[in-house]
Amino acid sequence: MSQFTSKLIVEPIGKGFWELQVGFEYHVGTYPSDEIIVVPAGFITDFASIPKIFWPIISPTGEHGKAAVIHDYCYYSACYSRLRSDAIFLEGMKVLKVKKWKRDAMYFGVVLGGWKAWHDHRQREKKERHI
Repeated sequence: MSQFTSKLIVEPIGKGFWELQVGFEYHVGTYPSDEIIVVPAGFITDFASIPKIFWPIISPTGEHGKAAVIHDYCYYSACYSRLRSDAIFLEGMKVLKVKKWKRDAMYFGVVLGGWKAWHDHRQREKKERHI
């Protein structure tokens, strides 16, 4: 089974954002894996981008937090395709034993609504390349 091999240590830096204080790793697939996602210290996350209206049901932070950080980093860095990033998010939530109804809701949320964040990150990359 996949595994998170590092403790997630974050510091709040502003309204709804946290900065990783140390690097954070996730082994994709089975552990130990040759496929390791390393989120560097200094990476900024909002954990799960859940619309505020749904916060009473699913908080942006919580038991799914580690998987959400990996997902944020995958979207930010485009180290995988969007669909693969979403699948890794689902896998991570299973590893964390997030309740099935919650992980399914969150997974379908990123499948349906994640295109905006993915697109925004690709636009940011284009601007950075042209500076």
